[in-house]
Amino acid sequence: MKAWTVNDVMTTAVVTVTPDTPYRDVVDLLVRNRFSAVPVVDGFQRVTGVVSEADLLRKIEYAGAEVPRLFDGRRRRGERVKASARTAADLMSTPPVTVPASTSIAAAARVMDGEGVKRLPVVDDLGRLVGIVSRGDLLKVHLRPDDEILADVRAGVVRAVMADEIESVHITVDDGVVTFTGRVGRWSTTEIAGRLTRQVAGVVDVVDQLEFDYDDSNILGTGIAYGIA
Repeated sequence: MKAWTVNDVMTTAVVTVTPDTPYRDVVDLLVRNRFSAVPVVDGFQRVTGVVSEADLLRKIEYAGAEVPRLFDGRRRRGERVKASARTAADLMSTPPVTVPASTSIAAAARVMDGEGVKRLPVVDDLGRLVGIVSRGDLLKVHLRPDDEILADVRAGVVRAVMADEIESVHITVDDGVVTFTGRVGRWSTTEIAGRLTRQVAGVVDVVDQLEFDYDDSNILGTGIAYGIA
């Protein structure tokens, strides 16, 4: 079963700016391409920062304002400084929030949510830019055909935890919803199968209609024994 990563959905033709890119050029680039942010790279293609629409809007927000007031908080002073910025180096937010290409789809989604960003620069082991992934890119995983999802569930789930019960288990996939029917020996088999299936790329939900012969739900350490605790 293939574990989908950022590398599978990211855009590799990335538009970037350099630290000395003028303010107006950054604005033009974002507006023309309908981007929400753009990475700033140095001469070695290493990501040094990110300029977002919010960074650019400081010039409008603080238009005509004086230099940072002493009673402003540190964050507020930083925002007011950006209002007088002329280049990407003065505008960009640092350190940049990036992810390696090997990052799982789920982990990338958590980073986006936690950091409140819509796009993540993707870097190699040396910090060099190799792509960019957006929220929309992460959602591509749910465009996988049902037959591909079914093949992954059979190969990565059924054969892994139901090898001796394949003939008595039936699986269907409809718009990403996986339904199990049939009979297995233990309750724990249904539980493990459900958890593993939810990790398959593109699965929207799991409907467990499996019956079982023996209820082992009260056995301590079931999850640990199967490595899913």
